[in-house]
Amino acid sequence: MGNPRGQKRDFEALERRRLQAAELFGKGLNNSEIGRQLNVPNQTISRWRSQFDRGGAAALAKAGRAGRKPALSASQLYQLLTVLRRGPEAYGYATPLWTCDRVSHAIQQEFNVEYHPGHVWKILRRLNWPAQPPASRVLERNDSAEV
Repeated sequence: MGNPRGQKRDFEALERRRLQAAELFGKGLNNSEIGRQLNVPNQTISRWRSQFDRGGAAALAKAGRAGRKPALSASQLYQLLTVLRRGPEAYGYATPLWTCDRVSHAIQQEFNVEYHPGHVWKILRRLNWPAQPPASRVLERNDSAEV
């Protein structure tokens, strides 16, 4: 199910709801009544109750970050900016254009971390690195001809 596309989870609101459930556990309400009040499925209330029974309200506190931890640390991302500023020519490429394939290769060379080229754009966006569309040129263009 999850959230609509592009909408981040509000971890504080989720924690507040779990802690509300903890208060209602103390009032002796059953899972169905708590679920109706908080608009939460019965199975979730049951899971929260077992966590509460094992560890109290602290067990229902924030769990921390969601998802996989990033492969590159914050300091490595900062170093990646230095790598990008050097340009792709430093890695033997003929043109000064960073493509996702090239950035992926540079990350592999510098940090020994593999990123699929299709995911590199997320890192570039996080670094506010500008998109670099290739310069459009006419294929029949003759650079040696005089104007």
